[in-house]
Amino acid sequence: MTGYTRKSWKPKSTNETDFETFFAEAPSLNPSRALIKGTVCGVRVEDIEEPTMREIRYLDKLIDELAKGKAMEKILRK
Repeated sequence: MTGYTRKSWKPKSTNETDFETFFAEAPSLNPSRALIKGTVCGVRVEDIEEPTMREIRYLDKLIDELAKGKAMEKILRK
């Protein structure tokens, strides 16, 4: 979703990078992430206006759905 590789992720995971910087420096944000719909912690992901929080919730929702065994086609609702 972010374009980070294992190698480029390692420095981010070992220092104190905040979420805003993490997403701002992401090599290649996947444009399909905006197709992720639904709720996380009772809040609709698509209704979140603050950009950094929306990116966090996209990632959160993606991880939750993949952990449940859902296929990407079901997560990325068109």
